Parts: sequence; structure tokens; C-alpha cells
Amino acid sequence: MNTTSVSHAEAPVAEATLPKILVWDFPVRVFHWLMVVSFAGAWLTAESERWRLVHVTLGYTMAGLVAFRIVWGLVGSRPARFANFVRAPRAAARYVGSLLAGRAEHHTGHNPAGALAIVALLLLAAGVTASGWANFNELGGHAMEEVHEAAANIMLAVIGIHLLGVAVGSWVHRENLVRAMVTGRKSGHPHDGAGRSWRVLGAALLAAVLGFWVMQWQSAPLAATGGGDAAAVHRTHDDDDD
Repeated sequence: MNTTSVSHAEAPVAEATLPKILVWDFPVRVFHWLMVVSFAGAWLTAESERWRLVHVTLGYTMAGLVAFRIVWGLVGSRPARFANFVRAPRAAARYVGSLLAGRAEHHTGHNPAGALAIVALLLLAAGVTASGWANFNELGGHAMEEVHEAAANIMLAVIGIHLLGVAVGSWVHRENLVRAMVTGRKSGHPHDGAGRSWRVLGAALLAAVLGFWVMQWQSAPLAATGGGDAAAVHRTHDDDDD
């Protein structure tokens, strides 16, 4: 789930001549991969009572990451700002049409279709975490549980579409977009780049999330860490001895 600027579109023949520039700053990359880990982990632990604490912790993490991304989308580096990559659905449809016709334009940041997917994922993540919080606090009853599950399923579907778009974009433009989200660099004009990496802020975001995870684990009830069952068995044996 990355975000970028909508930059000058380039004809495919010119892509190979463009230099590699920093497009994804470090906070955006940290946000992206933490969201990947958090959603995947939350999805895998959704049906397990034993891993409920992990599920809830990752849900809170997603909520915090979305809040950070909204702020960074307003005041962050140029490619990260919403104003530089969000376009109307019509632009996304036009890009998809050009892609299918074999004449898709090259964008330094996200193409219009990818940008639309990012906005959808941010909104869905907010909905998933809000409904998850309500469900965890027993608000809304069974209906809220259904809303939470439906929002998560829709988000999973959008992620699948996003991954398909990444694969197609990588093939059409002969760019490894996954690697670009690791290194932060891809082909483009220097004036379309991030300018600076903001490494300290990215490191602070990573440290805050890891610190939150440690705090959640240390404050967890004994049962949540897997020791509850053993303690219960021990108490049962003591009762039998009496």
C-alpha cells in the first residue's frame, strides 16, 4: 500500500533514459511494509481465540498507521501528498484503457488506477479497524461482527487487485515496483522525486510500532501468552489432590 505523486507521464520509449530517483521516502516505505505485516497477521489470526491479542494488537497498529499516513499525506514529502497523486475515477479508467491498448503512459509515482486503489485501501483499513474496535468492545452485536468481516473481505479483494496492478505495471514498464518500494527508487525526473528520505521520521515510526507491540505483549494476561491453560491445569490438579 504505497502512495506517490502523479508526475509527468512519459512515453514508453523514453522510460529507459530516465534516471533512478528517490520517489518513496523512508516513512512511506515503513508504513507500507508495516501495513502489509499487520493486515496479513490480523487476517491469519482472525478466527483464533488463542491469538486474539495478536489480532487486536495488529488492528490497533493498522489504525495508528492509517492516522500517520493521513497526516503525512497532508504535510509530507511532495510524492507522498494526496494532492499529488489522487485523481478522479475517470482518470483511472482512462489509464486502464490505455494499458489494455498497449500504450500506457509511464508515471514516476502511482498511475491514476494505482492511486485510486491506495485511497480505497486507506478508507477500508479505517473501516476495518473502527468496526473491529466496536466488535471487540461488544458494540453493535452480531451486525457489527458482520460489518467487520465484510470490510476485511473487501479489503482483501482490493489488495488482490492492487497486487495484480503492480505485476502488470512492472511488466509493461519493465520496472520492479516491489523492489522500488524497498529501495525507494524508480525511473523519473529529478523534480518529481521526494527530495529527502526522512530517515529519522521513518525510524521513529518503526520504533513506535515495535514499542507498542512489546508493550502489548508485556501487559498481556497470562492466558493470552499461552500460559493460561497451563495455570488452569495446575489449579485443577491442586484441587484433585485436595
